[in-house]
Amino acid sequence: MQIERIDHFTIVAQPAEIERLCEFYCTVLGLAPGPRPDFKFDGYWLYPPTGGPLVHLAGITSRALPEGPHGTGKLDHISFRSTGLHEFRLHLEALGIAAQEAPVPGFPLHQIFFSDPVGIKVELTFDAAEL
Repeated sequence: MQIERIDHFTIVAQPAEIERLCEFYCTVLGLAPGPRPDFKFDGYWLYPPTGGPLVHLAGITSRALPEGPHGTGKLDHISFRSTGLHEFRLHLEALGIAAQEAPVPGFPLHQIFFSDPVGIKVELTFDAAEL
């Protein structure tokens, strides 16, 4: 298993906040909305001039946003682009770390999610060809 780079980070906000967040990241950082999977919630994937999506904005009303020492607030997760899906599954199993997996709808990507000791969700993103 190898971590290649930070793939993206995701901010969860109320749907009414998403347009303002999109405008902020586009204006301040020079990002632009681009292709996004057909998730069941509103949002944007924001891209730099070159490369893949860097900031994911997710408009979700039904989710409580935990605050305090073990909450992550509006930071939902950090994703690392990775290789070695099978080896990583075995690695997590050997460490006794529970994880969930999910394909990305309409994109050739596969994700593994787990939490760090203080509750921050970590995602590893793999090419679906590794399945």
